[in-house]
Amino acid sequence: MSGFLAVLVVVLIFIVIFQIAKASEYVSILKGEKKAREQSNRINGFLLIAFLVLGLIGVYYCNDLLKGKILGESASEQGEGVDTLIYVTLAITGVVFVLTQIALFWFAFKYQEKEGRKAFYFPHNNKLEVIWTVIPAIALTVLVAFGLKHWFQLTSDAPKDATVVEVTGKQFNWIFRYPGKDGQLGRRDFKNIDPTAGNELGLDWNDPLNKDDFMPTEVHLVVGKPVKFVIGSRDVIHDVGLPHFRMKMDAVPGIPTTLWFTPKFTTKQMKEKTGNPDFTYEISCDQMCGSGHYSMRGVIVVETQEEYDAWVAKQKSTYSLTHEAAAPPAGAAADSTQKTVAANIK
Repeated sequence: MSGFLAVLVVVLIFIVIFQIAKASEYVSILKGEKKAREQSNRINGFLLIAFLVLGLIGVYYCNDLLKGKILGESASEQGEGVDTLIYVTLAITGVVFVLTQIALFWFAFKYQEKEGRKAFYFPHNNKLEVIWTVIPAIALTVLVAFGLKHWFQLTSDAPKDATVVEVTGKQFNWIFRYPGKDGQLGRRDFKNIDPTAGNELGLDWNDPLNKDDFMPTEVHLVVGKPVKFVIGSRDVIHDVGLPHFRMKMDAVPGIPTTLWFTPKFTTKQMKEKTGNPDFTYEISCDQMCGSGHYSMRGVIVVETQEEYDAWVAKQKSTYSLTHEAAAPPAGAAADSTQKTVAANIK
């Protein structure tokens, strides 16, 4: 109902504006074109100043109203630098925005058409061209340089003690894989992909490194310990979005990408910090990937080392799960053996 009323109000406003414009047209015919234009300029000049003041007040009000609804403090150590870069960028562009808007609307008001005033012909000025080209270029170069610094840090080699997690996107969910006790992920081949047999990633069972890898339904990380994501896709381009950690990386078919970061807060601590008992870290897909794009949401649990070790101890390797599923029940195997023996005796 409220949405319908809002649309109705907007339509009525447009109708009023249209009627005012038509009335102004009739007045201009009666008064004469010149007088009507001067009156219109005065009205537009006043409206521009009013729009400037109300617009700046609106920008401030929206910022004050919504600033508490953003994600808050970064949940990763590397994300702190990203936040700083964002704040610096907003400060620079914010100052430029306010100054240019004030100048734009003030000039339109100050230098409106008046009797006896003639516009000054000012087609070109080399000094001004240099100033408004060089200054923005320097500012943008500095911002890009700091951005590249953080990018190279996130995509550089992870520390040797980092937890390795493979994240593979497919329409429309994420598949996670951890290495076992050997600390290495086994070999994959897309030709081996067989979801009906439990082999969604095409793991090569002839590779001994695959025997202890396990594939949970959610990601578990240790607070204060670096984690390296090895990212890929099984079909189209996806994008691993980690908003609370300020991380983002494309998942591209056939081209593994990596990033690493260090979580700062456990999930339990974030529940206390946010005041939200249902808080969870999430992996979102930040690349439109099809009709089910909205459902690509994964869960990340950040916990202590002890909690993580207890969780890992409960996991079964994908190899054991798939081969247990393929093997006949123990009772059926025993019954088959007895029948074979009886047949041989006969």
